[in-house]
Amino acid sequence: MRSLSRARRRLLLFVAVVLAVVGGGAVTLAARNGPDTPQPAHKAHTVAYDHYSLKLDGDRVYLWSAEFHYWRLPSPDLWLDVLQKFKAAGYNATSIYFDWAYHSPKQGVYDFTGVRDIDRLLDIAQQVGIYVIARPGPYINAETDSGGFPGWLTTQKGRARSSAPDYTAAYQEWLRHVDPIIARHQVTDGTGPVILYQIENEYGTHTDKAYMKDLKKQVRADGIDVPFTHNHCCGASKWATGGGSVDLPGQDSYPQKFNCSTPDRWNGLSTLPRFRDDAPIFTPEFQGGAYDPWGGSGYDKCRKLTGPDFEKVFYENNIATGVTMQNFYMTYGGTSWGWLADPSHVYTSYDYGSAIKEDRELTPKYDEAKRLGYLTQAVAPLTKTKSVSADGPTNTDVRLTARANPDDGTHFYVLRHRDATSTTTETTHLPIDLNAGGQGGTKPSYPSVPQEPGTSIKLAGRDSKLLVAGYRLGSQDLRYSTSEIMTHGRIGDRDVALLYGRRGEDGETVLHYDAEPSVTVLSGKVRHVWNAGRGDLRLNYTHQGLARVLVTPRGGVPVLLLLATDQEAARFWRQDTAAGPVLVRGPELVRSAAVQGSGLALTGDTSAPTDLEVFAAPSVRTVTWNGAPVRTAGNDTLTGRLAGPRPVTLPALTGWKVRAESPEARPGFDDHAWTVADHKTTNNPTPPATSPVLYADDYGFHHGDVWYRAHFTAKGRETGITLTAGTGKAGVYSAWLNGRFLGSGGDGRHTFAFPAGAVAKGRDNVLSVLVEDMGHNEDFDSTDTHKEPRGLTSAKLRGSAAPLTWRVQGSAGGETLPDPARGPFNTGGLFGERSGWYLPGGTGAGWTATTLPRRDKRPGISWYKTTFDLSLPKGQDVPLGVTFTDDKSRHYRALLFVNGWQLGRYVNDVGPQRSFPIPPGILRTDGRNTLAIAVWNEDGRTGGLGQVGLRQYADLATSLRVSDVTTPR
Repeated sequence: MRSLSRARRRLLLFVAVVLAVVGGGAVTLAARNGPDTPQPAHKAHTVAYDHYSLKLDGDRVYLWSAEFHYWRLPSPDLWLDVLQKFKAAGYNATSIYFDWAYHSPKQGVYDFTGVRDIDRLLDIAQQVGIYVIARPGPYINAETDSGGFPGWLTTQKGRARSSAPDYTAAYQEWLRHVDPIIARHQVTDGTGPVILYQIENEYGTHTDKAYMKDLKKQVRADGIDVPFTHNHCCGASKWATGGGSVDLPGQDSYPQKFNCSTPDRWNGLSTLPRFRDDAPIFTPEFQGGAYDPWGGSGYDKCRKLTGPDFEKVFYENNIATGVTMQNFYMTYGGTSWGWLADPSHVYTSYDYGSAIKEDRELTPKYDEAKRLGYLTQAVAPLTKTKSVSADGPTNTDVRLTARANPDDGTHFYVLRHRDATSTTTETTHLPIDLNAGGQGGTKPSYPSVPQEPGTSIKLAGRDSKLLVAGYRLGSQDLRYSTSEIMTHGRIGDRDVALLYGRRGEDGETVLHYDAEPSVTVLSGKVRHVWNAGRGDLRLNYTHQGLARVLVTPRGGVPVLLLLATDQEAARFWRQDTAAGPVLVRGPELVRSAAVQGSGLALTGDTSAPTDLEVFAAPSVRTVTWNGAPVRTAGNDTLTGRLAGPRPVTLPALTGWKVRAESPEARPGFDDHAWTVADHKTTNNPTPPATSPVLYADDYGFHHGDVWYRAHFTAKGRETGITLTAGTGKAGVYSAWLNGRFLGSGGDGRHTFAFPAGAVAKGRDNVLSVLVEDMGHNEDFDSTDTHKEPRGLTSAKLRGSAAPLTWRVQGSAGGETLPDPARGPFNTGGLFGERSGWYLPGGTGAGWTATTLPRRDKRPGISWYKTTFDLSLPKGQDVPLGVTFTDDKSRHYRALLFVNGWQLGRYVNDVGPQRSFPIPPGILRTDGRNTLAIAVWNEDGRTGGLGQVGLRQYADLATSLRVSDVTTPR
């Protein structure tokens, strides 16, 4: 067992403060006071672990965690929405990457304000009551640009993810800024929700033990004293022992890989490893969905590949092998807005086929995760189990895994198909031996429990069942149930237990009593038989809707059994209040519950008029919903009716104006203020093929489109030019000579022929090239692949050796941002971006009226702009997006800006994404919105823009309130 002393924590925090003060030299924008600000007294907690599980203050915790990336949701009020949805589904933790690049546009410059306010994020997690696994890298992967490395890091000579001195100085700078913020939100000081801290990320190949050791030393000095974790993915290094070891190593696992194109094809099960005997089995990333690449299949197929059946089979299999720490990647994916995406794996959407969609809608995957999440939090013996022997099922095509808690004897049986990918339905009987593995506590010794003749367990295709036996269910002795437990608790003067199974399947639940209890079937069809010789009350039923049975022992605590289908069980929400647990049935979502005297205050969402049923202590007599009183009736439970949302009518997008740009392609364009590309050498591991060095990063242009202009005095023999450009997957570049369009090419080498008469012999000629930078690769294997050059990488005239004098221009200001609120990823080097055309504001001279769809044969960039007003009903959450409709044969791509935020990259002939969710806060739900679209006509023949419209994804009456995201200029 491992834990840290209070004295050591205070010493480490003091050292962190000293280092933060003496580090100096960096500019930091922070939303809170520094780590040396006096803090109020808080109750400290201990975080420890042993062979079985994580422990908080000595109590075992089943860690059921959901991955979330705040930087993929640039509307801080929606962080509350997502974390409340996690908590409502039974997740007790969230795992969060902190993206270095998102906070640091320039070396020495850091921003933790606005949409980057991680103090606020961690405060929200504390408010919601959910633990945080902090993952600040320095490298995070995450299918994001450079795997989270800032653009300026690409120009360093030393290998990243190593002990190279320049990289060491850089990552220490990052950690000295982010760690003190995380440190002041640790559970160990009672100041926040951070319960674990991950060192590096999937660091398994080309590793450097000294680097990992130094990372640990740095982070401890920064005041972090919760246990360290690491997620093993590959290679030989598991960081479980030796130099650079961590406290809690775990194994990432994506059993279905990312094969969204074949969503019905499953891979088989695998077993997660235990790296050390003194630590529990931990999966820091278990598959919660899949990413989808440019030209891919779409996230609906990813959601099918990893749907509810996958969750049930694979997540329960983890439980069957003793895993007590599971984090699911992703549970909410969000949006790789701007130029955040790594080009090799994802486009703008990072929906990931997750349980919660990109637009924040709940899915059937959320329901399954909730059923299992509630179980892990309600059935405490699950946190400490050992494998035990058990008689096999009567059907050899069914596999049984049995575990038991060595302290109290609770047994867990996981049934699944021997071939986990099987789609057949099997039936079996299961002899249950409650004494296998030993008994603890004061529970009686039971003989083997045969099931009633004729009663069987049905296992549908790609299904699993996690059955509990020999369990102290509140004040009841549960012999066993062939229904699965979702949750249970003491509510008022009785136990309430919610059990479920698939519709139409039989269920059997057996409770043990010293004397025959009273049984009242309140609803549904349930048969009950008392066996006096065994002291067993046997209940038999078929799962149809919701059956209710009240069992009242002689002189004991009654139990209300709720026997539901899995769909009906998902309609229940558990909220734990200071006055005890509350169950709520009916709404789309229950966000919070609080008991004050005889009143229960509930908040949440409805998608339509909905029946409400509340299971609470008898002292609760009134209910409010989102602050409004609910007219209720009933004695056993309180029932009422909740209103749904009002319908919404969206405006059509009209009043479009268009403006052509790309003046950089014209020979007379003034480029004297551009950066001269005159570097003869580079730190980049890829040597340039021609001189000078043209790599965009070497000149401080790290994100978005980049313009190049080369001047040369023609000899008259020039017939064309061979260009090589690094764009990343699905990227493009276009070239002009003296204003005449030469054509476009994708990532790599292309030769562009000069048209007859285009070259002016003996005079200055201008070659203009616009290169799209789709983003930097990740550095998964620690080989500096994030440094793969972007922009032009070589240029050679054909027919003459006339020298080329190059100038380059990317985003305005380069690393010195003119728009720091939106940050480094929002814009690139288009003329309209540099001129602010993407921002809200007028369309004066140069803009002309147009309608969509529109065809345009002019190559290069054109801008389309309109405004629209919204007045969505107060108290409603109406997720909206912008959708493009066009023929795929047209070769153009577009950047979508809403109120100045670049929230979509659309490639008409590549796809698959055509609809782009716009988060409230960025979208003005009560006011005017500006939509600007920069369209790149790649071929000079089939450009223009198709139909563009607003799309409504959902409509919810809600307690959620979202403020507009401010962007001070």
